[in-house]
Amino acid sequence: MTPQEILSLVKQRNPNEPEFLQAAEEVIVSVWPVLERNPEFVRLRLLERMLEPERLISFRVNWLDDQGNVQINRGYRVQMNSAIGPYKGGLRFHPTVTPSVLKFLAFEQVLKNALTGIPMGGGKGGSDFDPKGKSDDEVMKFCQAFMGELARHIGHRLDVPAGDIGVGGREIGYLFGAYKKIKNEFTGVLTGKGIGWGGSLIRTEATGYGLIYFAEYMLQEKKDSIKGKTCLVSGSGNVAQHAIEKVIQLGGKAVTASDSTGFIHDEAGFTQEKLDFLKDLKNKRRGRIKEYADKYKCEFHALAINHEENPLWNIPADCAFPCATQNEINEKDARNLLKNGLKLLGEGANMPTTIEAINVLIDNGVLYSPGKASNAGGVATSGLEMTQNYMGSNWTSDEVDSRLHGIMKNIHDTCLAAAKEYGKPGNYLIGANIAGFLKVAKAMQAQGVV
Repeated sequence: MTPQEILSLVKQRNPNEPEFLQAAEEVIVSVWPVLERNPEFVRLRLLERMLEPERLISFRVNWLDDQGNVQINRGYRVQMNSAIGPYKGGLRFHPTVTPSVLKFLAFEQVLKNALTGIPMGGGKGGSDFDPKGKSDDEVMKFCQAFMGELARHIGHRLDVPAGDIGVGGREIGYLFGAYKKIKNEFTGVLTGKGIGWGGSLIRTEATGYGLIYFAEYMLQEKKDSIKGKTCLVSGSGNVAQHAIEKVIQLGGKAVTASDSTGFIHDEAGFTQEKLDFLKDLKNKRRGRIKEYADKYKCEFHALAINHEENPLWNIPADCAFPCATQNEINEKDARNLLKNGLKLLGEGANMPTTIEAINVLIDNGVLYSPGKASNAGGVATSGLEMTQNYMGSNWTSDEVDSRLHGIMKNIHDTCLAAAKEYGKPGNYLIGANIAGFLKVAKAMQAQGVV
């Protein structure tokens, strides 16, 4: 079969799933040279098998709101591939959650987890429930109802979920408490837990920190560094906050942050004091980003409806770190970034850049890292949390951070080596896809047609 024939087959089997098809197309094109070198992979149809979830679970979630009204949501878990370890991937609570979104995230997770070097398969799950505007009691009741079904399908050696958009420390706590009661056992079935009850130090910071570590390694290849660089960051959640924090620590200047209402442009740049205000605003008070602009007298731009370009990506900068959601940078945004002198784009979110935008960046010499490589620090540290849970021990912050550094350096070097071996030196996208695919494909080959 040709790449076009495989993609056509995937489209037939997954109609009306644009996010999943986008992720599939990117990988199919990238790994085709591997299949040409390995006819046995073609005979065993390893790529086609990898594109099909091992299991997709859908269920109803009923719960009572504070007024005593019955609410109904949909819950999902996509268990994509377990060739190299138990399913591992986050839970997302957001109105945009659909099987297509979760399948794309689960497929990306398979390759991302393979790159970490930790034995973890790939999965993803969540619900169309929206925690925004809900009371703590309502969130707790929803989480307990959601776990009432999910508990049947997960386990610390089977499937270990974590947090994602809409699922932070509060939600993980409620989900873990419900699981513990249902199963009557204390196991590390979720990651992102509190430090006092099985969590790992540095886990909260890991995705954002790892993103900037990866960017620093990319720049070091060019005899450069983050120091002195102006950086654009989208989002204002966990990943964005800690990306900004690490940029500050490495001597860069982060000048933007955003939420669903718009974005702020603080030309003077974030300081630790300003970042602490942002963390309090978003993590505790759950306020809107405009409050930051009001306090620090900087620009606020309201979210445009049906915009063809995002003005956040039209601000002159050296580095861009999209940390919000999928497809937030289109081709026009990429051309604006390029026009304004962009040197590097590192993905903190999953698939935040469209294929057309990626091509513009790579074709014009911008250093570009896909999320499956540069945001892998979060799941890598989740893997370290799993290891600590298995051992019944806790590592220090320095130990975990040192391991995170090592993992991100290894992912960086692995991507470069794979890209060079397959005739695309310096192409992190192709390198990440090939390296992740090879690890999973070889495991599937060894385990037979199961």
